[in-house]
Amino acid sequence: MAHRLLALGECMVELSPEEGGDYCVGFAGDTFNTAWYARRIAPDAALDVAYFTAVSDDDQSARMLRFMRDAGIDVHTGTVAGGTPGLYMIFLDEGERSFGYWRSDSAARHLADHLERMPELVPGDIAYFSGITVAILPPEGRRSLLDKLQNCADKGVTVVFDPNLRPRLWASAEDMREWTMKAAGIAKIVLPSFDDEAAVFGDTDAAATAERYLGNGARIAVVKNGPGAVLVKDRDGDGFQYLPEPVEAICDTTAAGDSFNAAFLVDYLDRNRLREAVRAGCALARHVIAHRGALVPVSRMDLSREKTALPA
Repeated sequence: MAHRLLALGECMVELSPEEGGDYCVGFAGDTFNTAWYARRIAPDAALDVAYFTAVSDDDQSARMLRFMRDAGIDVHTGTVAGGTPGLYMIFLDEGERSFGYWRSDSAARHLADHLERMPELVPGDIAYFSGITVAILPPEGRRSLLDKLQNCADKGVTVVFDPNLRPRLWASAEDMREWTMKAAGIAKIVLPSFDDEAAVFGDTDAAATAERYLGNGARIAVVKNGPGAVLVKDRDGDGFQYLPEPVEAICDTTAAGDSFNAAFLVDYLDRNRLREAVRAGCALARHVIAHRGALVPVSRMDLSREKTALPA
């Protein structure tokens, strides 16, 4: 029987820069990006990729849903009458990105009001969410979502959390730290990025980040570190570092972490081997940052070629 990877969060309208100064209109969002890449690289028979969110009843939301379904993703939504999708715009400077956001009326901010529409998960499935999923919700919505995910974890579902710390989404740094650790406390696997964690929590190195999440209840911490080594540690004290191959030319780092998470989870579900899962994550992220935009063409064959080029 195929496993299910269910990602939860917000998909937005994306305006991404093209050569010549024009902008391309698409759809993207951190947890949706992970679902999209997972669907692209995972064999259909081995993994059912699903997405849970809330959308509005406008034309742009209808286009978004068609885009998700055309990508082969099993979409589950609640509907918010009169709302809109969130929108963001990417600004690039020598491959590094910054963003402008317009999401105050985003329907996805109400996804916790529709948890009855979330598909049923069973042991062996993965529920994947992020700090952004939590941040966009009101406090009562956060509590409802975390209660639902705790119930999933109690039934044997593997809950995975990427803190994806975005201070602008939070009322205060204290709120961000508190809710991030509450959300992480439900997860078996946590996938933080060291630069973000150092800025928000004051971690001195990747090991400090890993230890904080392991001490908070995670079974496995996988700490991404840009071009630096990925640090993997588990609650038993085992661990390793994996240094990805240097990237010759970075075009756009949008979705680097999201794509890493996708390949990591697909490979880990398939083989349950952490080193190979990290290897796959680095390979896909390396491919993605060589292209513009959050969602770039990739196939299982592309990833296979990338993986054979990486160090053992």
